[in-house]
Amino acid sequence: MASNPSLTAIVILNWNGLRYLQEFLPSVVANSSGCEVIVADNASTDGSIPFLQEHFPQVRIIQNDDNYGFCEGYNIALRQIDAKYYVLLNSDVDVPPGWTEPIIQLMEADENIAVCQPKIVSQQHPDFFEYAGAGGGMLDSLGYPFCRGRLFETLEEDKGQYNDVAEVFWATGACMFVRANAYHGLGGIRASFFLRIWRR
Repeated sequence: MASNPSLTAIVILNWNGLRYLQEFLPSVVANSSGCEVIVADNASTDGSIPFLQEHFPQVRIIQNDDNYGFCEGYNIALRQIDAKYYVLLNSDVDVPPGWTEPIIQLMEADENIAVCQPKIVSQQHPDFFEYAGAGGGMLDSLGYPFCRGRLFETLEEDKGQYNDVAEVFWATGACMFVRANAYHGLGGIRASFFLRIWRR
């Protein structure tokens, strides 16, 4: 663990995602004031590490010695980060200014909230929700997952209908806020759910 804990650590897991770091990391760094930004790298071979070292010296790098996939990759990295809140963020997410503040304020006000996710909209069609998470995850009576704003392949137009605070069944790993003590208290994410990080 680091000697100087931060309130919020934004952690991006990377494996050969140089092109995503080039495109999306600038918005994360510019729009995440007061947060520590960390890239946890799963042994990339595409020049991700030299790129980060040259262009983003303010970003902390955690280098895993292999591609451990999404779950164990995060588990290994988060054991090395001393923060009250972790934000697990995909490398291909664009974020607006002040994006972390409302959620951290909400979690600070209610200790019963362990995990949160923001509303996620499509980058290509920003008037519509993004498939990966939309307005928060639910589960139907047969055990099928869906989202507020997404049912199977149908994505709703974002008209502000989910601009609220609501209890959901699951949060997307594309952008998930989690209390560090809850994460570690539950043993992290089950490593057998490899969900390999891959790039075309």
